[in-house]
Amino acid sequence: MNNAILENSPRLQRVFKVLLDGQKHTTRDIIRRAAVCAVNSIVAELRENGINVTCERKKAIWYYRLDQE
Repeated sequence: MNNAILENSPRLQRVFKVLLDGQKHTTRDIIRRAAVCAVNSIVAELRENGINVTCERKKAIWYYRLDQE
């Protein structure tokens, strides 16, 4: 998989901006707010760029949060 570079990717930047508040966001929330698809793939790309994003599943809903520790 070829990962985009955060500094050069508006798509990654939009998702990162959504996550910057440190709150948990559902996949659907990220899709709506950042106008993206395939949130799981974008999160994998953010991780390759050194951004620590945690994910948690509650029943059928996935939550993503920027780990600021």
